[in-house]
Amino acid sequence: MSAGTVILAGCGQMGSAMLRGWLKSGAAARFVIVEPGGISEELSSSPLVAVHRSSTELGDALAPDAIVFAVKPQMIGDVVPAYRRFVRPGTVFMSIAAGTTIANLAGNLGDAAIVRVMPNTPAAIGRAISVACANPRVTPAQRQLCDALLAAIGESTWVEDEGLLDAVTAVSGSGPAYVFLLIETLAEAGAQAGLPPELALHLAQATVAGAGELARVSPETPARLRENVTSPGGTTRAALDVLMASDGLAALMTRAVAAATARSRELAS
Repeated sequence: MSAGTVILAGCGQMGSAMLRGWLKSGAAARFVIVEPGGISEELSSSPLVAVHRSSTELGDALAPDAIVFAVKPQMIGDVVPAYRRFVRPGTVFMSIAAGTTIANLAGNLGDAAIVRVMPNTPAAIGRAISVACANPRVTPAQRQLCDALLAAIGESTWVEDEGLLDAVTAVSGSGPAYVFLLIETLAEAGAQAGLPPELALHLAQATVAGAGELARVSPETPARLRENVTSPGGTTRAALDVLMASDGLAALMTRAVAAATARSRELAS
């Protein structure tokens, strides 16, 4: 489904990625952008886009179908209250600010339909995975609208328990950084094994990208795909004996995700 008017508060890296996808998919008839620093000419030149430097420039008669907050978490308290005047049954408020709870947003908006979303940075290439959670005021039609808006940057799914978003943040929100670290360390290990650094980096990037895509499209589980690569007594087995040791990758990843989850809970409290 498509919307009439969507207000986007904040148009940085993630906001720009969303707007670019919305324009491409025709997600709404009109996009009202509030960004103090302005936006790129590529986006502002669209006849569907109106750009404002402050929310004070928005007329009270504006009746948006959705208001999306794409500002940094520390700015939520300053930004959100100005949009309380747009609360009505027909408007859904969607926030992608990490660690900002629905209760926090409701404290600034009152009796509003609110959706909290955790996307990730592959949104820049339309390959995000976003997880959303709604309060009881969000209607099925508004969920569909949020799905359409999130589809512009990748996949989306819903959870009913907001508490799960801390673990979501640790796995998919922060997850791209873990993958980038894997590429870094794999390339460095290759260089230490004698490969030219540029070749080692290229091999690491292409291998992670290709393996990730194979895991995404294959009907087989990641465990089965791993087994398919591993011959008894072979080179892969030698490496996996190190990575799958009791203090290996599984233990490190468990600790890493637990630490990120705990930190997400601290930030949300």
